[in-house]
Amino acid sequence: MLQKSSFTSIVVMLFLFSGIQQSVAQKKENYISEVWVADQGDGTYKNPILHADYSDPDVVRVGDDFYMTASSFNVAPGLPILHSKDLVNWKLVGHALDRQVPLNHFSEPQHGNGVWAPAIRYHEGEYYIYWGDPDFGIYMVKTKDPEGEWEEPVLVEEGKGLIDPAPLWDDDGKAYLSHAYAGSRAGIKSILVVKPMNAEGTKTTGAGKIVFDGHEDHPTVEGTKFYKRNGYYYIFAPAGGVSTGWQTILRSKNPYGPYEEHISLEQGNTEINGPHQGAWIELENGEDWFIHFQDKEAYGRIVHLQPMVWENDWPTMGKDEDGDGTGEPVLSHKKPNLSKEYPVVTPKDSDEFDGNDNGLQWQWQANPHATWAFANPAKGQLRLYTQLLPESAKNLWDAPNFLLQKFPAEEFTTSTKFTFHPNEDLQNEKAGLIVMGMSYAYLAVESTENGTVIKYVVAEDAEHGKPEQEKVVGTLDGNAVHFRVKIDKGAKCTFSYSEDGNNFTEVEETFTAVPGKWIGAKVGLFALKDQKTNDSGYADFDYFRFTGN
Repeated sequence: MLQKSSFTSIVVMLFLFSGIQQSVAQKKENYISEVWVADQGDGTYKNPILHADYSDPDVVRVGDDFYMTASSFNVAPGLPILHSKDLVNWKLVGHALDRQVPLNHFSEPQHGNGVWAPAIRYHEGEYYIYWGDPDFGIYMVKTKDPEGEWEEPVLVEEGKGLIDPAPLWDDDGKAYLSHAYAGSRAGIKSILVVKPMNAEGTKTTGAGKIVFDGHEDHPTVEGTKFYKRNGYYYIFAPAGGVSTGWQTILRSKNPYGPYEEHISLEQGNTEINGPHQGAWIELENGEDWFIHFQDKEAYGRIVHLQPMVWENDWPTMGKDEDGDGTGEPVLSHKKPNLSKEYPVVTPKDSDEFDGNDNGLQWQWQANPHATWAFANPAKGQLRLYTQLLPESAKNLWDAPNFLLQKFPAEEFTTSTKFTFHPNEDLQNEKAGLIVMGMSYAYLAVESTENGTVIKYVVAEDAEHGKPEQEKVVGTLDGNAVHFRVKIDKGAKCTFSYSEDGNNFTEVEETFTAVPGKWIGAKVGLFALKDQKTNDSGYADFDYFRFTGN
């Protein structure tokens, strides 16, 4: 029988062990990036709250939880789901689209197409996301658990150029859908419409009505978000262009107008260009906030948080020093006033490849095949099998099997280590580290008849089929290699390689990253071959790490 003192000691030890386990679990749960953290730890935050390409963000509050989604265009998985408790610290918790629809259409890269400007809402116990695909129409997905599985997409309205939809369920049970038009497909832009929708939110039920024409004062008006407050219907709609525009607010006592207009946010004297398109969030205590993006070229459309106030039933975002009702963005501010403090957390960027699936930060350039990658958590590795390029591919812009993620900060270094196992019956298989955009650059190992060489390759204006320019920068004696790329301000990229992980050889040229189609540049991994055979070579990646410069 245990003595009382021994029993007490065991209880204390178990308690301490439990505390250690809890602390480790908490540490693992609350990932903190080494390259960008918005929470300043003193009750304030700095903008952007996400220095990553979460384009066209929208947010919904349900109780004390906030959920964000964003445009994902052609990549898979799509429609990222981020969660926060305080609007400053965000964690990537899933995706609403496992693969892009229609499935076959997105089996090859469709740069700039796919999921445009979504709206996320909560209605009668379910979360809804609406988005416009400019080539197919307006889709909707829903779920009761935003961090779990989402239902299959429903085509709410078929059509060309229908973009930026937002639903509104009214107090009387009626439902509406606002949206804009993409001129490239619809042949008209700078107008907004409101349409009736069934109560289930699955179909528009009429042609609707143009409620705003922005051609004169608000060109390229788009990005609708539909709200109701104090008896007014509001349409928040950016105008003036992605990188140069402002946030327009429309209001009316009738969902079909006529609407008054007001500019609530613009660049003013700040360096934050084109501040617009996002989400109005009201806290339980009545405090108001606005989340929007800023187009930062190669870094994508990064996410800012602005304080917001209502005056005479018009919103003003940011700071309004001259009192005209139009605010300018703030670079830092006191955090939202909530009942408690929440721990610092950021979306994951680094990956040790110790999970059964790809980390949520990774996305493919097209709907993936099961044969592209194999997660091997027992070894802490990710295996990429070499794949053939599509026959029509002019360069790697057309490669579907690229595993990529967003730039997470203005300055950072990405490093990876892998072992290369080419098929002995093939030549010209390769694997490597790439910075991808409408122009791209990469470092790769490639099998040749004379052994394995290290190549540095650049493709300027790859979007339009320009050929690659390559040069051999080294040879690989074994099969293990370390690659890294350092990104400095202005998206200046310097690649280097090493066989021992300590002594790196730097490529002399510097590559300037550029955006992709409607997105920022990305960094990631690939494995390719140029001959068809009955088996593939592969590369086993040990890690993919982001560190400060």
